[in-house]
Amino acid sequence: MYTVTLTQKGQIVIPAKIRRRLRLKKGTKLHVDDDGVIITIRPETPEYIKSLRGMYKGGEHTTGGLVAEHRAEMLKEDKKWKR
Repeated sequence: MYTVTLTQKGQIVIPAKIRRRLRLKKGTKLHVDDDGVIITIRPETPEYIKSLRGMYKGGEHTTGGLVAEHRAEMLKEDKKWKR
C-alpha cells in the first residue's frame, strides 16, 4: 500500500512502481469511481478493456437479475413477519 498526498489543485501522483507495472503513460485515461467511502482508480488501457470482454456474455440481463433477487428478498421478509 502506498500513501499519496492530495495537492491544492486536487491532484495525486501515482507511485512510479505502479505506473511501470500497469504501463501507465502520460495521457492515459483513468476511470475514477466513488461509492461514498472508497475511491477507485482504474486505467483505461488496452489490457483493461480486453479484461472486460465477455463479462456479461450469455448471462441473465443484469436488471432482470436484480429485480428477481429483490423480489425473493421481499418474499422472505413477508414470510418472516407473518409468523
